[in-house]
Amino acid sequence: MFGPHLIIEAYGSPKDLLSDLTLMSNVLESYPAKLNMTKIMPPYIFPYHGTIEEDWGVSGIVLIAESHISIHTFPEKGFLTLDIFSCKEFNVENAIEFFADNYKPLSYDHKLIMRGREFPRDMARATGIINDERLRLTPLKMG
Repeated sequence: MFGPHLIIEAYGSPKDLLSDLTLMSNVLESYPAKLNMTKIMPPYIFPYHGTIEEDWGVSGIVLIAESHISIHTFPEKGFLTLDIFSCKEFNVENAIEFFADNYKPLSYDHKLIMRGREFPRDMARATGIINDERLRLTPLKMG
């Protein structure tokens, strides 16, 4: 498999936390080290104001060598989402606890998806898969 993808949807966080660009920056700055991952850029944080007034929010992402961590908030609705996608295993409970400690949701749902179940981890295995597939698809020639 390629790796885990943690998805959290949280409800009832205080509006002041959901609209705080500095908080989001600090959370995304700290997350990679807390999960033993490698940050490859500073967090990128930006406010969003769309055509529906109450749908404004703050979004942020930090790229890590293992993939990415992103957060999207909707302060007027008390809602936020978190995604942590990694090609490396990480402590899911620690990731959830860090998230909840910072955003203080009244409730949340989470789901862990194991992505890339057929992703080959080494070239020898990948070569074998490709060769087997080619043999299966190549018509036999009668001579």
